Amino acid sequence: MTDTALFVSHHESSVESEAYTGQMSTVDIAKLDPKERLELLEQLWDSLSPEAIPMTDAQTEELDRRLDELDREGPVGIPWNEVLDRIRNRAL
Repeated sequence: MTDTALFVSHHESSVESEAYTGQMSTVDIAKLDPKERLELLEQLWDSLSPEAIPMTDAQTEELDRRLDELDREGPVGIPWNEVLDRIRNRAL
């Protein structure tokens, strides 16, 4: 198992980029409880911009395929009230 440590800022308890020059400490992720890990994960995720998460070629192709299908066929689906009515009618 590899060591799991992360530098975390003490400023507003947020994860900062490497350019941050304030006080930093090392956090041993293995010692965090699940709630703390989820909070850290949320902070990391929120720190990313959409541009920082490039799509793979496969994702781009799939998105293009779905957009082309939407252009050809228009929105496809069942309105929520119809879904709810179907569920309620099954229960009777």
